Amino acid sequence: MPHDNVRLATWLKVDEASRRLAVAGVESSQLDAQLLMAEAAGVTRDAVITGSIDLSPSILQKFDALIARREKREPVAYIVGHKEFHSLDFEVTPAVLIPRPETEFVVSAALECIAGKANARVLDIGTGSGAIAIAIAVNAPSAQVTTVDISADAIAVASRNVRRHRVEDRVTIRRGDCFHMLDGGAALGTFDAIVSNPPYLDDTEIASLEPEVHRFEPRVALSAGAAGFDIIRRIAAAAPAHLARDGELILEVGMRQALAVVKLFEEAGMTVAAVINDFAGYPRVVRARKKGT
Repeated sequence: MPHDNVRLATWLKVDEASRRLAVAGVESSQLDAQLLMAEAAGVTRDAVITGSIDLSPSILQKFDALIARREKREPVAYIVGHKEFHSLDFEVTPAVLIPRPETEFVVSAALECIAGKANARVLDIGTGSGAIAIAIAVNAPSAQVTTVDISADAIAVASRNVRRHRVEDRVTIRRGDCFHMLDGGAALGTFDAIVSNPPYLDDTEIASLEPEVHRFEPRVALSAGAAGFDIIRRIAAAAPAHLARDGELILEVGMRQALAVVKLFEEAGMTVAAVINDFAGYPRVVRARKKGT
């Protein structure tokens, strides 16, 4: 009976929190309440579901504080401080974009591109948390990955994630704006794959997104001018000079941008190799090579 009471108390508390989140407009209210209870108690979500935790006053106080933050639509990833991506766990803070499942298609395309190439060289532009670069490095043990980001705060997060996944010897982090280095180091060379999840939204799109995005995620990682192509256009124009023979440029794009991006790539002297749909069926990743390779 005592164990049943503990389980019931957990379920009731999570259910109450779920209703609070639902009222605040959170669609995944039950899941989020479970995840935040797990965070407060320092246990797994499974332990919350089975009710096998002892709800001490300190746990309840922490849980209520976490739920209050989520009620304001702060993303769960920022509240708990980490997010899974490509089966790896990454630290995330409000300085970086939260990794999303569709971006895993960039990683898969890059791994396909460099498969069989010894000591493949990869450049990740706008690395943020470092998720793309680190996922490539972990899954391609001989690859050498260079990451670039304009934000010093993002670089700090990426550096911690590089150490977390023990790829310091193969992932180099640099401060730069696309291909223009700001850290005073050597200029970038050529790469077998250039990858990026660049900013590709315009201000109107950002304002229309859910509060979790437009209130909390870094604007510098989202906004790309009036039409959403400013950064993509810069990457496309400069990429051919930094692509090795048979190298590829692999970019994530907005759900309605693929055709325009294909045209930008062709105007920059590249041949589009593939357009990859995401889980929802939207064209999400564009792969291109220099003409003649």
